Amino acid sequence: MLSSLRPVPPCAPISSPNVKLDFGDLRIPHIFSRTRFLAMRAGMAQLEGYYFSAALSCTFLVSCLLFSAFSRALREPYMDEIFHLPQAQRYCEGHFSLSQWDPMITTLPGLYLLSVGVVKPASWIFGWSEHIVCSIGMLRFVNLLFSVGNFYLLYLLLHKVQPRHKAASSIQRILSTLTLAVFPTLYFFNFLYYTEAGSMFFTLFAYLMCLYGNHKTSALLGFCGFMFRQTNIIWAIFCAGNVVAQKLTEAWKTELQKKKEEKLPSIKGPFSEFRKILQFLLAYSMSFKNLSMLFLLTWPYILLMFLFCAFVVVNGGIVIGDRSSHEACLHFPQLFYFFSFTLFFSFPHLLSLKKIRSFLCLVWKRRIQFFVITLVSIFLVWKFTYAHKYLLADNRHYTFYVWKRVFQRYEIVKYLLVPVYIFAGWSIADSLKSKSIFWNLMFFICLFTVIVPQKLLEFRYFILPYVIYRLNIPLPPTSRLVCELGCYAVVNFLTFYIFLNKTFQWPNSQDIQRFMW
Repeated sequence: MLSSLRPVPPCAPISSPNVKLDFGDLRIPHIFSRTRFLAMRAGMAQLEGYYFSAALSCTFLVSCLLFSAFSRALREPYMDEIFHLPQAQRYCEGHFSLSQWDPMITTLPGLYLLSVGVVKPASWIFGWSEHIVCSIGMLRFVNLLFSVGNFYLLYLLLHKVQPRHKAASSIQRILSTLTLAVFPTLYFFNFLYYTEAGSMFFTLFAYLMCLYGNHKTSALLGFCGFMFRQTNIIWAIFCAGNVVAQKLTEAWKTELQKKKEEKLPSIKGPFSEFRKILQFLLAYSMSFKNLSMLFLLTWPYILLMFLFCAFVVVNGGIVIGDRSSHEACLHFPQLFYFFSFTLFFSFPHLLSLKKIRSFLCLVWKRRIQFFVITLVSIFLVWKFTYAHKYLLADNRHYTFYVWKRVFQRYEIVKYLLVPVYIFAGWSIADSLKSKSIFWNLMFFICLFTVIVPQKLLEFRYFILPYVIYRLNIPLPPTSRLVCELGCYAVVNFLTFYIFLNKTFQWPNSQDIQRFMW
């Protein structure tokens, strides 16, 4: 039998008319592997759901304990609460007339209206008295509810913003959500009756709806955010800019592919990339078809912008109430302060020996450009640095000590920090290189519009742009996220400990004063 077997040439087809081969059974491993893959994927999703629930539950439990400590320590309104809480209580009692409005309040009544909508049904359902329903503790608890909503929105945004082809692990997503939810400057104001938590909630919700293409809902939520703080209109425009940037990116890729196929000569020179983009934008904006398409996509935001302009005309400005302390100016160093703030709180992602080495190599390679940038930055610091009267007088804020011990101690310090500002700005831009150039352009324009007109240096103004920035950088490795979360936990612990325990009094006042952001 063995002798009848003849060697077969390597390339010869094998044929055997008397043997029937059935390959049906060979599909079983393929089906099994696919079924197993789907089962594993479903199991991982379920496991991620458990992680998320555990993280949210633990965060809310810790927040409730801290809220209890705040409520015991602060039985009276503190800082800006002396304006917000009485106004909310007047609304809670049904006094909505303009004659009942506190002229020192500079924001629209979104926080008070929503608070009444949340706490008032409690008196009907549980039979609570007005004194309990409109109490300081109940009104502050509204922001704690907002913090839960913000946690969930951050998680959904991380799922949506991060590229699917670079799917991150469940641990990375949960850690990123947890880290942003306890971001020190934001987390602290969850326990006071301020506009930060609600402003963040509606802005993040509007951004999420924009990413899902539900632009009418996004514009409506943007209006709600505007009712909490007028400058949130810029982030509603950012949502529209996100749509425009997406369409511009698609057209830009098509243009580059077309030039590549036609082998057209490329523009050369020190600003060649900038000139190419500028030419593209001019050509794109000259097309009626392109403009009409963008209008059909963004008309809800355009309508919102018209409503905002009408408000500004009728109100005589963007600020209501006390305008003397909130005058707009060109405070260009605010952008530098934001870069430093971001570098400090995102140092695990932005600061490393490799990044510093890359930056120095780039500076040496493009030394003329960086020399010009440095000169311009020094000029902006020299001519446009302002110190608001609140910054100089109110020693309850951390910014008072930053200004006093860093910028006021030696005049030259603000100029010596310029290289740090430039490095921080470059590192932030470098971390966003995964986003398109048009997205970056929209983001930095909105950042500039929100930050620069503010005369007062206050870390609260940096919260929203920081969170939006942090959501859009690629998800860092788990080790860096753990480092970031650990640093945030330490900062939060010190902040709450100092606020609750290290009190002081002013010489001419019997009130207890506390240190805060």
